[in-house]
Amino acid sequence: MHFTILSALRDIRTIAAGKRIRELKRLEEAYGAARWRKRKGIARIRLDDGTVRQAELHWYEAPGVGRRELKIKRFLDR
Repeated sequence: MHFTILSALRDIRTIAAGKRIRELKRLEEAYGAARWRKRKGIARIRLDDGTVRQAELHWYEAPGVGRRELKIKRFLDR
């Protein structure tokens, strides 16, 4: 599902780091070795159909690489 982030991410937390990330090997092969962290946060997003929702987002992040593979984990409104 494609979406656009409309607001700043807030309530950002680290879920896992380093060897605790199940996808670590794949991330390193795709984007390079770095201090990878799996993170989550909340933001308002616009879906492809134009609907604006508040959602919990999960992604992987590393210094020098940035945020990668953002996904919607769940919607927080309605």
